[in-house]
Amino acid sequence: MATSLQGKRIAILATDGFEQAELLEPQKALQQAGAETQVIAPKGPKIKGWDHDHWGQEVPVDVTLDSANAADYDALLLPGGVMNPDKLRTEEKALRFIREIVNASKPVAAICHGPWTLVEIGFVEGRTLTSWPSLKTDIRNAGGTWVDEVVVADQGLVTSRKPADIPAFNQKMIEVFAESRKTSRGGAV
Repeated sequence: MATSLQGKRIAILATDGFEQAELLEPQKALQQAGAETQVIAPKGPKIKGWDHDHWGQEVPVDVTLDSANAADYDALLLPGGVMNPDKLRTEEKALRFIREIVNASKPVAAICHGPWTLVEIGFVEGRTLTSWPSLKTDIRNAGGTWVDEVVVADQGLVTSRKPADIPAFNQKMIEVFAESRKTSRGGAV
């Protein structure tokens, strides 16, 4: 199993209210596997995390959506938190960025409420995935198959349910991201 992400650039799309552990822990795992990560948000210079039941720490924004180009990235990470994807799914620039990633067949990893944005763009139809349980009906109504599993990988999409699943999520995300071939950042093959 290839686990090196050397030379890969991973976009992490988030905004205020992201679940802190679901951004920071996967970001650290990606970097330890050799990837360059960039936090992309609707605005900068920082976004504020949510830590279980209270506001958490701020994270610097590397690129705003106004200047983000999906062609510059090899994969996408979508952290959860209730507020974060709920805001992003109403942000047209965020949805366009996600569409460009998936239309280029680049892998995507989404945890907890993160799949909400994928439901919004019609990406879950015909796929099996997991999420925080409250998204079950949304996913099914969008044509996806929802399962209650720690981690699910289906057609380049990696999903998990909650912060407790992060170790399995990180391992599967790195595996799937490593398996996607880089074609001059024009898309995965």
